[in-house]
Amino acid sequence: MAVIKVTQDNFKEEVLESSVPVLADFNATWCGPCRMLAPVIEEIADERNDIKVVAIDVDEESDLASDHDVFSIPCVVLFKGGAEAARSVGFKSKDDLLDMVDGN
Repeated sequence: MAVIKVTQDNFKEEVLESSVPVLADFNATWCGPCRMLAPVIEEIADERNDIKVVAIDVDEESDLASDHDVFSIPCVVLFKGGAEAARSVGFKSKDDLLDMVDGN
């Protein structure tokens, strides 16, 4: 499954009301570590059908970033049942992110 671009308009439907856990990548195009993390996020989206993977551009969606206390990027937040279950800030390996998903 491809990474889904999420905005203020579809955040509630795609993330908060999702029937499966959601891995949300808060990022920005100018952020070097975010660009390094992007292929890892895409791999996870392609390989895992039991979760939804979304991307949120913090420059375009600053209110979403603020609402979810995202102050440093990249920031990957795991949502389960509409609530934050785990968070990772900075570049992390695929294994680290999958451990976060599977451990929560």
